[in-house]
Amino acid sequence: MPSVDPSVPTATPVSAGGACPTGLAADTDSEPTEPASEHEPGRGSVSGVEGEPDFDAGAAEDADGTKDADGTEDADGSEDADGAEDTMDLRLPDELLALIAEEETEPSGPRRTADQGSAVSPAPPTATPRADLRMPYDDLLDGVAEWGPAATPGGLFHLVPVRMERDLPLISRWMNDPAAAEFWELSGPVSVTEDHVRDQLAGDGRSVPCVGVLDGTPMSYWEIYRADLDPLARHYAARPHDTGVHLLVGAVADRGRGLGSTLLRAVADLVLARRPSCARVIAEPDIRNTPSVAAFLTAGFRFSAEVDLPDKRAALMVRDRSLRHLL
Repeated sequence: MPSVDPSVPTATPVSAGGACPTGLAADTDSEPTEPASEHEPGRGSVSGVEGEPDFDAGAAEDADGTKDADGTEDADGSEDADGAEDTMDLRLPDELLALIAEEETEPSGPRRTADQGSAVSPAPPTATPRADLRMPYDDLLDGVAEWGPAATPGGLFHLVPVRMERDLPLISRWMNDPAAAEFWELSGPVSVTEDHVRDQLAGDGRSVPCVGVLDGTPMSYWEIYRADLDPLARHYAARPHDTGVHLLVGAVADRGRGLGSTLLRAVADLVLARRPSCARVIAEPDIRNTPSVAAFLTAGFRFSAEVDLPDKRAALMVRDRSLRHLL
């Protein structure tokens, strides 16, 4: 996965047919687990359950159409000996009746849904009201758009989910920087970057591309994704809700001065704070990208292992929730 680099844009993009560019690490003492699906990073699944209403056991009818001993009506619709018809008594649970009564007494009007909170983004992605920043899907990362800002030694930092019409030209320009192109491999016409980003936006929410905004200025490109649902999970011992991070520091002036490490630590801690179910933040920079690996170590990640991925040999880096106050 793309990684940060003080002097070099860190991270290599996810390859269409295999593992993510930067971002997944795991314990090496357990066997790799298969991800939930064969999709590219940026797609996921959901499930649901159903319930059954309670019925009055005393109102059940015979299924064979015969009369009961007392002459009551059977399944064929015949009447009892005394001419009376039986009926099934459907009893609604008391809890449901209470909810119905409560609904009837509530004033009418629009309701706020979970994704109607405020979440951000101005013309250049800066901190404007969040209400207009709506993802085209419900992401599987506990609402990245709603995570809010993080205070860092370098300034106030926001992750702003990408909007193609606003952010594509800037991201494409960053990808065409020679240092970035070496690891991300997205240089060329704008359409190259567009296809890469659009694949994530069109997915089911397991990968969210973002622009990093520092004190109101767009300066980095990020991909926050469900590492446990990514093809890369085949290459390490993934755990449920592992969250991966890819980072490219776009502006040349922001490289080589430790800002990458500062932002990696801030974003990793933001992930752990906003995703209670996530115990680890993962990254997998190219093992050749020494500045990137060093940035992750400085940001509190630990080196887990070297792993051969379809498009590179990576250093698996992990930031553990249990060690976040120690590293």
